Amino acid sequence: MAEEGITDPSRVGQVNSAGNVDALFLKKFSGEILQTFEESNVFKPLHTIRTIENGKSAQFPVTGIASANYHTPGENIAEETQGTKYLSDIKKAEQTITIDKMLVASTFLANIDDVKNHYDIRSVYANELGKALALRFDTAIAKTFIAAARSSAVITGGKTGGQLDVANNDFSAGNTPGTPAATTGAELITALFTAAQKLDENDIPADGRFAVLRPQEYYKLITGGSGAVAINTSAANKDVGGSGSLASGSIAQVAGIQIYKSTHIPSTDLSAVSTGDGASSNDLFGASGVGYNGDFRNSLGIVGHSAAVGTVKLLDLATESEYQIERQGTLFVAKYAMGHGILRPECAIELVS
Repeated sequence: MAEEGITDPSRVGQVNSAGNVDALFLKKFSGEILQTFEESNVFKPLHTIRTIENGKSAQFPVTGIASANYHTPGENIAEETQGTKYLSDIKKAEQTITIDKMLVASTFLANIDDVKNHYDIRSVYANELGKALALRFDTAIAKTFIAAARSSAVITGGKTGGQLDVANNDFSAGNTPGTPAATTGAELITALFTAAQKLDENDIPADGRFAVLRPQEYYKLITGGSGAVAINTSAANKDVGGSGSLASGSIAQVAGIQIYKSTHIPSTDLSAVSTGDGASSNDLFGASGVGYNGDFRNSLGIVGHSAAVGTVKLLDLATESEYQIERQGTLFVAKYAMGHGILRPECAIELVS
């Protein structure tokens, strides 16, 4: 019962007309951030993720392969006999991924602006915070895939992925930093088949292979790269077994590789940038970069498998909000604590020009 002269309002933000008057509003805001984060990520389902409850890092054991030899009756399998060794020395190593500092996206909404505004600004802010975290997450994973493709084998004598020069369809050309050369749809299709062959030779499972291309290269698979649709060189040409649609501008697969497009493939020289992704605790490029940053001027896309790179998650995406009386507004924070690293370099190929 309200006191005389005082109105007792029905607070729409309360749960069962009790407690925090903003409780329902905050849940809506959090949900919008989570939805935007999931919708904006391309690489999240394309790599390995492990969650830890505590600690600063996680170790991923890596093992080599065993060998087999014909046995001569009477010879001791446990001993090397006349140059024949029956016991396999299976090589072992490990990859360690360290948790980076907490990544935070935040904003402050003044109470007076909230009540004056004629539309729901909270949903706009939630959308932008989600996009900011998704961009940093996806870009870091893309950079990690590129680092994996450029890395040496984890197991001594093991296989690697490498950099595939699309124009020359050659792994040996490598990546010479500079202005990227123009490529055509036909060259990209040929490169994807060459990448598939490389993954076959590296004994990478056919299931789960993917390619992520910049939009410019993605649409060349459809148009052929000539500006007009070139049916004979289009990956969407179903007369020659293509998989895609000219009408929707989409390509499903080439050479058994699922095709995606993303604007998160880096394309500039960040090798000396120590801020942002360069401040990571995981140094992926060694002397040729800092943190997750390297020279990406010639990068066109990535072909890989989910086993190539991993994410260690200590604190999953979480949101907090607090109305601050002294500032007369609400502080909104979205955050996560994760780290990214290389697991199996033989599962990643960088497409370069």
